[in-house]
Amino acid sequence: MARKTIGILGGMGPAATIEFFRRLVAATPAAFDQAHLRILVDNNPHVPDRVNAIFGRGPDPGEVLGDMARGLAASGADFLTMPCNTAHAFRSAICEAVSIPLIDMIEETADVVSVKTVGLLATTGTLQSELYRMACDQRDIELVTPSDEDQRLVMDIIRRVKAGGSETSVREPAAAIVARLADRGANAVIAGCTEISLISGENMPIEWIDALDCLVEASMRMALDGENGFESEERE
Repeated sequence: MARKTIGILGGMGPAATIEFFRRLVAATPAAFDQAHLRILVDNNPHVPDRVNAIFGRGPDPGEVLGDMARGLAASGADFLTMPCNTAHAFRSAICEAVSIPLIDMIEETADVVSVKTVGLLATTGTLQSELYRMACDQRDIELVTPSDEDQRLVMDIIRRVKAGGSETSVREPAAAIVARLADRGANAVIAGCTEISLISGENMPIEWIDALDCLVEASMRMALDGENGFESEERE
């Protein structure tokens, strides 16, 4: 069966989109160029701010996301992905715009949580939307979110990453927040913002569940459609 073409609604933010693309390429079973997947990317950093829209402080990004989805579908995408957790609050606009499926990163991430209590690092918009809380409730998982003070620190970390800050400059404050979530009973933590996904989960106080990795794994399953391997050959 032919491999499927992946469409990416990107640009929210650009660095996270690049990292998602990189992880997709790294995860693809391929030994030469032609064995890789076709990936279509609409890297649109002009999508209206998702957090502001959730709080009623800015325009709804749904129309722009729908237009992006239609463009990717028209260009040949078989299914869509969106490496932005907060934007999933507007996934209905995408699903209404096209007939091809959109992988739900929130659901895919919740599916891999194996502990009874999990922490969450995400934007205030994602917290307000309760996307992860609803997904966890459906699975009888208790969700622990940062204190108000720590959530302000989470948003500062996200802004610093978006502005090009180094991973090393934000890792220590992120780890401190994770430790405080662990003190409140979390046995694992979800990196529920694709800027947070740019922080290494190594040596965190508790298990690190990266939503971006979950999206990569789901994308591979859909693109390869149950393929178990690949045939390698020498190419120049």
